Amino acid sequence: MQILLNLLIAMVWMLLHDEWNTLTFMIGYVIGMNMIFILRRFFPTPFYGRRVWAIIKLLYLFGIEIVKSSVIVIAQITRPKINIQPGIFKMTTSLKSEWEITMLSNLLTLTPGSVIMEVAPDEGILYVHAMDVAEFQGEIEKTKRLFEKAIREVMG
Repeated sequence: MQILLNLLIAMVWMLLHDEWNTLTFMIGYVIGMNMIFILRRFFPTPFYGRRVWAIIKLLYLFGIEIVKSSVIVIAQITRPKINIQPGIFKMTTSLKSEWEITMLSNLLTLTPGSVIMEVAPDEGILYVHAMDVAEFQGEIEKTKRLFEKAIREVMG
């Protein structure tokens, strides 16, 4: 609701200035965001800016992890002799809701070198296939912890 109100304020700002461009919209959006922040105690839900910031941080973290994983995978496949040991391992998660576990599974699957093969949401267990278990298991566990923290911030 707060985002819709903020968009409405930005549109009214553009109408008052009689300029329909991105700069006028952004100025109106920032003014609306400040107004909503000042009046946040009158809304039944917390200020939406925190969640937006958490989503931006999650996307940034995901981008960094994709680049890191891609470099590792490229290093693996460009060796003169490919020496990988693919395998499946079990990984537990502390996330509880189905949405959180699905988000974690998708983010881990989209990073190169790993695929979530099976999910047991009741137990919080993910079965992961890694391109090279010896090299990737520690990295995947570290990435999982970072993603879990970021997902909790988005949901919280």
